[in-house]
Amino acid sequence: MSSPALDAALADIDTVFNGFASPDETGCGYCHAPEETEYLRTPQVPIPVDVVRYYLFEVPDHFDDHPAAMRRLLPQAARAMADGSLGSIGYGAHGLTRVDWRSWPTEQAAAIEAFLNAWWQDALTTPEPPYGIDDTFDTCATIARTVTPFLDGWDRSPVADAHLAHCTDVWLYDLLSDACPFSWWDDDSVDAGLADLRTWLAGPGAARLRAQGEPDLAIRAELLALPYDERWAHPYWDSASATN
Repeated sequence: MSSPALDAALADIDTVFNGFASPDETGCGYCHAPEETEYLRTPQVPIPVDVVRYYLFEVPDHFDDHPAAMRRLLPQAARAMADGSLGSIGYGAHGLTRVDWRSWPTEQAAAIEAFLNAWWQDALTTPEPPYGIDDTFDTCATIARTVTPFLDGWDRSPVADAHLAHCTDVWLYDLLSDACPFSWWDDDSVDAGLADLRTWLAGPGAARLRAQGEPDLAIRAELLALPYDERWAHPYWDSASATN
């Protein structure tokens, strides 16, 4: 069962993006079957979820009007993201990361932002969400082009704390080496996002990890506050090697 906030956000997506289509879409004759392209040209007709999945992760140059196609897909795509019927996420660049949706009319941009926040909050309260919690964060942050609302909204509960420990463990593998843990975030906003993530993990995130009995993760997270060379010269690594 999804949360009331997520249900409301999905209902708003349904309302705001109801009736959209890409009426002049010709599709890629090599990749797209005519009946699949017809779905994009025709508003309100339910699209098979495998077609939604296919188009949602298709490259923009396979569309005559990529933003229009994303608007057409959004009601079903958002529900499939929320309930897990999309199959998987994180294996390719999500279509919303490739459009400037924040420049769309205010009610459209607000509906997308509200959905991302509600979807993230719902995942945080679910012990086993439809997708891995790190993949959900990755998708939300990459679409939003910021980590801030998802870090600021990280609830304090046993389930959310367990998700924090898992994400931190996954992210530190890359972050400690100054690499990016996000597979498909590659525009100009990624550097600011990584800086915000490192700062949060080294400060509030580490404090929360220590409070929930994760001292090793907390120490490694705190190392993110150090320059690269100092980070790897820290005595922690000597003690970690001796323990292992």
